Amino acid sequence: MLRALTSALRLPGSWRSLRTRGCASHGATGDPEIQVRALTGRDQGITEILMNRPSARNALGNVLVSQLLEALAQLREDQQVRVLLFRSGVKGVFCAGADLKEREQMSEAEVGIFVQRLRGLMNEIAAFPAPTIAAMDGFALGGGLELALACDLRVAAASSAVMGLIETTRGLLPGAGGTQRLPRCLGVALAKELIFTGRRLSGAQAQALGLVNHAVSQNEEGNAAYHRALELAQEILPQAPIAVRLGKVAIDRGMENIPTQDRLEGMAAFREKRPPRFVGK
Repeated sequence: MLRALTSALRLPGSWRSLRTRGCASHGATGDPEIQVRALTGRDQGITEILMNRPSARNALGNVLVSQLLEALAQLREDQQVRVLLFRSGVKGVFCAGADLKEREQMSEAEVGIFVQRLRGLMNEIAAFPAPTIAAMDGFALGGGLELALACDLRVAAASSAVMGLIETTRGLLPGAGGTQRLPRCLGVALAKELIFTGRRLSGAQAQALGLVNHAVSQNEEGNAAYHRALELAQEILPQAPIAVRLGKVAIDRGMENIPTQDRLEGMAAFREKRPPRFVGK
């Protein structure tokens, strides 16, 4: 069943909307708030998740969180996914963070459950077996930046991207992993400064600090960060897929050994001064 769902989710070259079954704890069923697309041609192996909730600037509510979790659960079993790219279908915004209007309607118990689910979403993104890239062409605040921090790589528009863990300006704390992932990214002192002050950074400022890998000038279409992220994904595609995945595990978990056929082929190709012929085993 999962294989069938995964195949349906990754319609080559076209966007597929994802609907989730509603329940009381997740909020009412709504229109699809994400779309998933598997690219084709030279980009085969790259899958995109498009967040598309324009009415709330891609704020993370119950429906959006449910749909992201469902998509990740399906895609993580698909070995054809070599790179997973997160982008926005709403111009000027990546993700505005947690949906505070929705949160105001929750009881204290429901808020606790929602925060746990939000934290679980970020952990699922961080644990996704293939490399993940966040393309930030607009605002990424609070939980939106936490989502980007859960990705392996981040690309931002130099001027139009604005990011920050701004929860302290609203009497809150970053609750979805930001207090752990930001220090790992920038160091403890700088992470504390940014969280204590709730400071917002432009893409250029974030790149100077090392918060994003690349910052690019925005284009007229407002998707320059997406195009740079796609170029980055294209650089990853030719590499041995298992080595890339295990490289991610080695960095994240400290694993040292890579016992794959591709590893032996890569070493043999180096010795024999020829291009490697990777087979994905």
